[in-house]
Formats: sequence, C-alpha cells, structure tokens
Amino acid sequence: MISVVPANEASWEDLLLVLGAARCHAARCYCQRFKILGPEWRSVSDDERAHRLREQTDCDHPGSGTTSGLVAYLDGEPAGWCAVEPRPAYEQLLRSRLPWTGRDEDRTDPDVWAVTCFVTRAGFRRRGVSRALARAAVRHARTGGARALEGYPMLVRPGQEVSWGELHVGSRSIFAGAGFTEIARLSVRRLVMRIDFDGGHHPR
Repeated sequence: MISVVPANEASWEDLLLVLGAARCHAARCYCQRFKILGPEWRSVSDDERAHRLREQTDCDHPGSGTTSGLVAYLDGEPAGWCAVEPRPAYEQLLRSRLPWTGRDEDRTDPDVWAVTCFVTRAGFRRRGVSRALARAAVRHARTGGARALEGYPMLVRPGQEVSWGELHVGSRSIFAGAGFTEIARLSVRRLVMRIDFDGGHHPR
C-alpha cells in the first residue's frame, strides 16, 4: 500500500529517513543542486542545504499552502521523496544549457512545473515507489495550477546497469507511466519529458 502526501504534511524526521538512507549524492544534496548556482555550490554546507530544504518543504506544517515536493509511504513507513514545484524555483536549471537545447520558450514561466528528483529509501526499492510519486506529481502540479509539468529523466536501456545516484532524475519509463511524452532528446542518455494540462501543445 503506497500513499503520497505533500511534504508539508509529512514530518521532517520522515523525510530525513528517506534521504539519510539514500546512499547516493541526493542525501547530501538535499535537493539543492538545481537551486544553488554553480559558483555558490561549494560554499554552502550540508547543514545549510538541509536547512534550506526544510524551509522549502515546510515539513510539519500541514496547514501550509506551499511545499517543494512529495513524500511517499509504503505500508505506513516513509519510503520516497520527489521534488516538484514551479520551474522558476530551480535557478540553476534555468541557467543550464542542456535542458534547453533546441527549445524556444520562456524558461521562467511559473505555470510550467518541473520534477527534478526522486529518492527511494534503501530497503524500499523496486516496489513501485518512484512510479507512485510520478503519478502523484502530476496530480499535485495540476491541482497547484500548473498548465504543464516536465522532467529530465535518463534513458535506461534493457540490461544497462545504472547506479541509484544517477537515477535521481528518474527513468523514461517512470515518466511515461505517468502520462509524460518525450519532447526532446538532450543526449544519448538524457531526455525532456512533458505533460500538458491545458490541451494545447508545448512550445518547441
């Protein structure tokens, strides 16, 4: 039984259980990689990154109207995390070159949201947690007023070994299962996938 809630409805302790057992760079990144500009990254301590994430998620405040992600529970145990919010929140993403190759659109459009990270707690993997989070991210973004939601997953080929750290962006199959469509191929292994809620077409 997998349930997913906005992170502000989860406890900070639950989120730390997910991230602390991640055994990948996400545990130290605290989902700040796409938020902190490159030159500043090395100067921000782990404690500061954790502090920023706690403020962004607003964990322990179920009445809050804002958060930066979702927390999944498997049989009542905290099992996964997904970062999803309006795309302009990810300043480093907006300034990166790769996600925009061949695309011409307003990067700062607040009505386009982005999914940037999945973390599944060690011991809970390969049990559908990331897939449940991807589907919940679609509902969360639509409810939040987004007109589109996009992600930047890896293309994992059959038999290919990929570390959990690399897969923090999600796989193509996870996004496809939640209704996303591939709109750009950034490299041999990286894609842009998107779902539009307004019935229109995404800008190319």
